Amino acid sequence: MAIFKDDVRYAESHEWVKLEGDVATIGISDYAQHALGDIVYVDMPEVGDEMAAGDVFGAVESVKAASDLICPVSGEVVEINEALEDAPESINADAFANWIIKVKVSDPAEVDALLDVAAYTQLCENE
Repeated sequence: MAIFKDDVRYAESHEWVKLEGDVATIGISDYAQHALGDIVYVDMPEVGDEMAAGDVFGAVESVKAASDLICPVSGEVVEINEALEDAPESINADAFANWIIKVKVSDPAEVDALLDVAAYTQLCENE
């Protein structure tokens, strides 16, 4: 059973966002990691890359499939989770603790426009 947290916002493409100040921490949802199965590789952007909401910023590959990562907010990549380069499967262990990138957000209103936990849970139930 997937875990849904209420202290993050969600994109319809199954990324989660936690905004702290002007930095958004971004990962994939627990629902998404369950759907993908055993994750074997995470492709990430470079620190300093500029993202627009809706841009592909990387990919997650599992034994079953590869899935593009869609940036839910606009801004500059300020950090990547380098631990995922050696241990991508850690996302399967805890999708919320094992974030993928951090972005300095240029428009915090984009975070508010994302799905809350109730709307995201409904989206997943309908898939």
